[in-house]
Amino acid sequence: MRQTTFMKPGQLEHKWYHVDAEGQRLGRISVQIATVLMGKHRPEYTPHIDTGDFIVVTNAEKIVLTGRKGAQKLKLRYSGHPGGLKARTYDQVLEHKPESLLEDSVRRMLPKGRLGRQMLGKLKVYKGTEHPHSAQQPTPMPKVR
Repeated sequence: MRQTTFMKPGQLEHKWYHVDAEGQRLGRISVQIATVLMGKHRPEYTPHIDTGDFIVVTNAEKIVLTGRKGAQKLKLRYSGHPGGLKARTYDQVLEHKPESLLEDSVRRMLPKGRLGRQMLGKLKVYKGTEHPHSAQQPTPMPKVR
C-alpha cells in the first residue's frame, strides 16, 4: 500500500541556491524563483508547510523588461494619507531600487498570508555581484518547469 508523505515542520533541510539575474526576463525568472521558494520542485512538497529553499539573487539591476513595459508599467505606493499616492515607472524603479521590482514580482506569485510571508523571507536579492551569504555555499538553482 502506498502512502502520501506529508512533511512536518523542521523535518526538512533547506538548501541555498544562487541565481544570476543578468540578462534574465523579470517574469520568467520570478516564476522559477517562486516555484523553488514554495518547494514545488521537491517530491516531498506539502502545501501547508514551508518546504522551499533559500535563494540568493545577484545582479538585480541587470534584469530585462521586454517591449515597452519599462516606460509604461507603473509601480504604485500609497502612504495612507490623502493625496499620498506615488507612481514610478518600472524603468525608474530599476534605476533606483531594482531589488524591489523582483521581490514584488515574486511576492505576488506566492501564497497569501503567513506562509507566503515566511517563504518570501527566504529570498535575498542584491543589486551587484557581491552577497554576504557565501558561508552557506549556495549552488546554482536547478531548472524547474
